[in-house]
Amino acid sequence: MSATWLDHAIATVAPRMAARRFMARQAFETLTRGYDGAARGRRTEGWRAPGSSADTEIGVAGALLRDRMRDLVRNNPHAAKAVAVLVNNIIGAGIMPRAASGDDTLDRKVDALFERWTAECDADGQLDFYGLQTLICREMVEAGEVLVRRRLRRSLDGLPVPLQVQVLEADFLDATKSGAIGAGRLVQGIEFDPVGKRRAYWLHAEHPGDAYGALQNGLQSRPVPATEIAHVYEKQRTQARGVPWGAPVIRSLRDLDDYEVAELVRKKTEACVTAVVFGDDEAQQGIAPSVVDADGNRVEQFEPGLIAYARGGKDIRFNQPAATGGYGEYKRASLHTISAGFRVPYELLTGDLSQVNYSSIRAGLVEFRRQIDAVQWQLFIPMFCAPVWRWFTEAAWAAGQIPSPIVPVEWSPPKFEAVDPQKDAMANLLSIRSGTMTLAEVIARQGRNPDAVLAEIAATNAKLDALGLVLDSDPRRVTKTGSAQSKDGASDPVTDQAADEQDTDDPAADADNDPAQADQQD
Repeated sequence: MSATWLDHAIATVAPRMAARRFMARQAFETLTRGYDGAARGRRTEGWRAPGSSADTEIGVAGALLRDRMRDLVRNNPHAAKAVAVLVNNIIGAGIMPRAASGDDTLDRKVDALFERWTAECDADGQLDFYGLQTLICREMVEAGEVLVRRRLRRSLDGLPVPLQVQVLEADFLDATKSGAIGAGRLVQGIEFDPVGKRRAYWLHAEHPGDAYGALQNGLQSRPVPATEIAHVYEKQRTQARGVPWGAPVIRSLRDLDDYEVAELVRKKTEACVTAVVFGDDEAQQGIAPSVVDADGNRVEQFEPGLIAYARGGKDIRFNQPAATGGYGEYKRASLHTISAGFRVPYELLTGDLSQVNYSSIRAGLVEFRRQIDAVQWQLFIPMFCAPVWRWFTEAAWAAGQIPSPIVPVEWSPPKFEAVDPQKDAMANLLSIRSGTMTLAEVIARQGRNPDAVLAEIAATNAKLDALGLVLDSDPRRVTKTGSAQSKDGASDPVTDQAADEQDTDDPAADADNDPAQADQQD
């Protein structure tokens, strides 16, 4: 930006004033040329974007968001399916732990103890550890957050480890507790110490929505140490509490419900009157037909298939409902919006595979699986699995069952079902052979314990040797082409070379390099 003649004129008598004026005008023009999204004008009129904190926004809207999301999951099939898809992919059969202290004897002992404890870990006595994972994940997605409380038990209770966990809905947290408390502060029922560390959770004794419990115990709450609580929710900002995952599309789900109801009512209304019989005298033709029941009382209610008679009716005219299009397109577009809000692929939300082929659905699932992987390792395992494992080892150590209260652990999330199992298996095999992945890693990615799988393989091989059986799948005795191994374990190089050439000429593999062939196979 160059100086104007007025700037030069002012500079002759007041150079400093001219310089300040020039710099101020330059700063103003820089702001006006900045972000279009920050511009003010007719196009952005009515756009409310408050700069409030995440805790302030959740404090105002959190409870209502939970209630509306739960209502949609109860009554809207698309909301229910979205929650189910997320839970099934995040948890599946369960995220399994494996002791990894480096001491094989200790690891086997801890794993066996944990396996027995999983069947008795639920304070309600109904689910095992993996069933609790499903319930907790469902609450995290549907309600936005969930609380898990440690319940220490007596040795006389007969549990494998004197510990159980209790799942509490977010409603148990007293959201009215906010403000300063001593040197710390309270944020919607969560107490923080002066340095910002969670110190306690203020919990109701009963669910506030339980009429009997609220009547008996009131709505009083008391603090529970934060070391006794695992608070599971997704942190999108530095907030203290979570919101339902479907919050961005709550209105879209409701609008779709209203649209479908309106469409159904319109169709029913059009189908109510099948025909109207009119008379010769046009003056006698009223807008509403005169219909009487068996007692001679006038009927003014339409119903499907009704044939109405006007006074002196002789001529019959049939009702022809107007055909309106666009219903399918609108619903498909709405479901695309809803699937994006839940971060679920449209095909998984609706089951509609008419618009995809093998390549596109495979590519679409890659990003979804990456998202699920991030949720498992960055959210669910640190917030729930790790605290429960720590509680378990501490309780087992206190009961004198293991020598240390701290036992390192490795977690194995459930495997993703392969779109093409053969290609995925070959990819794993090449990774192992090239040294970029170990056999234990591949087994763990299948959601199983590598030590248990290898021990099972060894036991199976020993049993086969004892019985003198040779299976075609035993790589110790048979090559991949089905030929017998020599006594020293070496295979026939000519046979192996032919097998490699046969693998190279696999038409399925060549189809991957040729898009036209791949689409034809799809």
